[in-house]
Amino acid sequence: MDKLTYINGDTRKRLLALVAAVITVLSLVAIGLQARGSGSSLLDEIRASGKLHVYTREGVTTYSLGPHGPEGLEYELLERFARHLGVELEIETTSDLQEILDGVAEGRVHLAAAGLTITEARQRKVRFTPPYQYITEQLVYRRGTNRRPADLLSAASNGHLEVLAHSAHAELLAQRKADNPGLSWDEVEGVDTLELLNLVAEEIIDYTIVDSNELTLHRRFYPHLGVAFDVTRPRPLAWAFAHGPDDSLYQEATRFFRELEESGQLALIVKGFYSHVRTYDYAGTHTFIGHVKRRLPRYRPMLERAAAKYDLDWRLLAAVAYQESHWNPHAVSPTGVRGFMMLTQATAAQLGVTRRTDPQQSIEGGARYLRSLIDKIPGHINEADRIWLALAAYNVGYGHLQDARVITRWRNGDPDSWQSIKENLPLLRKRKWYRKTRHGYARGNEPVRYVENIRSYYDILSWYLANDPAERQNRPVFAIASPVL
Repeated sequence: MDKLTYINGDTRKRLLALVAAVITVLSLVAIGLQARGSGSSLLDEIRASGKLHVYTREGVTTYSLGPHGPEGLEYELLERFARHLGVELEIETTSDLQEILDGVAEGRVHLAAAGLTITEARQRKVRFTPPYQYITEQLVYRRGTNRRPADLLSAASNGHLEVLAHSAHAELLAQRKADNPGLSWDEVEGVDTLELLNLVAEEIIDYTIVDSNELTLHRRFYPHLGVAFDVTRPRPLAWAFAHGPDDSLYQEATRFFRELEESGQLALIVKGFYSHVRTYDYAGTHTFIGHVKRRLPRYRPMLERAAAKYDLDWRLLAAVAYQESHWNPHAVSPTGVRGFMMLTQATAAQLGVTRRTDPQQSIEGGARYLRSLIDKIPGHINEADRIWLALAAYNVGYGHLQDARVITRWRNGDPDSWQSIKENLPLLRKRKWYRKTRHGYARGNEPVRYVENIRSYYDILSWYLANDPAERQNRPVFAIASPVL
């Protein structure tokens, strides 16, 4: 796959009226071709055109832009499926769940991968692949407000409950209302889960319902939020396809997921996507945000300059520095590393850093060192894994990282996958394994925690900057935001 095309949902709505007539004509042409019996299936046509057109939602569990480009569980699965088909991936985003379901049902896209819960009402509109994940719908409230409800009826009676319009949550509430006439709630259009959680955190609304997988990732941003109770038992998430006689693409997707599951790769992908937040200390968010406000502004220009020079995301470089020193240029570890980027004396000398406690020198040296490690990681590895592997090497050393890749290969894992490598890095502490390696013993559990912490700091910093009014005021505005990546 050489290219991914991304169309922003708001941009699409502005252009929708202009292209409606064209879509109608193309639909009629397609129907005519089918009527003439071209003999080619939808799967054949997609392979012939070289493009797979998909609906999704912007969000941390679905599709977003990270330090290495597009990311998200849905994106990773889609990218693998497009590669499986040998085509390019065209992603179109919208926050409107009704538009997503209608778009699939009416054939405007080939499929939807948007964190969709399988429900009876949705199954009448579209058909779903086998599930790739199970989630629980949870009622969220702000802790410390003395308003933790015991059930949905008490939530509706004692506060204001809002959910996403056309969501599985709204559908569930409508079903529950039959037995609970006093149940009331509001449905909101044009927002996402993160915005609803922000409304609860700011005490603008009292409650909302979200999927457990999204809350797992978002709670780092809002440590005051809590789960009052599970609204449902675990429910399946899956991709959606149109009903109809041509099920060639649907059957291929079904085979794709079954092969992923049977090989163990599906469980590994899902586990890897959430693992970096499972041990995160939510209370640490307060301290981190405090440092973002008070410490980061002084060093941000240095981080931005160094990141630009070495082709890095400055927020990633800032996250590394926070993990190393909490943005303290005079930090010293028990092992003698020191400074903003906590460089060893040998590494500093190699990088030309003469004074490790000089933040500008330290940041410049750390950025250069990180870039050199990324460049050393084999180029055939995808960009996300290259960054996480390079960060592990920043902590434990490139030689020990290579030893872990060798052990991973011995254990029939994927030596190019961070998820596989992090399962095996801790084995460098065990004589059974490290005595077979070139570089010997290492505290292999430490680089795992190191990388996972940086991933969380990066996510929280990105979220904070995206929601800071001062940042939005200074952010350039473009007439049309539809980058081709």
